[in-house]
Amino acid sequence: MSITAEEKKEIFKKFGGEEANTGTTEGQIALFTHRINHLTEHLKENQKDHASRRGLLKLVGKRRRLLNYLMKTDIAKYRELIKELGIRK
Repeated sequence: MSITAEEKKEIFKKFGGEEANTGTTEGQIALFTHRINHLTEHLKENQKDHASRRGLLKLVGKRRRLLNYLMKTDIAKYRELIKELGIRK
């Protein structure tokens, strides 16, 4: 099951500032985190779904690169975002 348009709008409204602002780094990271959590739950039930596992790994890499960019540009937003999303311990 993919993410619905309403869920996307809600994520971007919360993290990107407004619904239409889909290009912000924070919004993209939040969207990737939501998709990663969904795929993780899917893979707990379907261990042999290697195509989804590959997609999950690609998403994790994309999110990592965006987090590195955000860390270099604005460390305060980076720390706030990872705390809010619960990405790190």
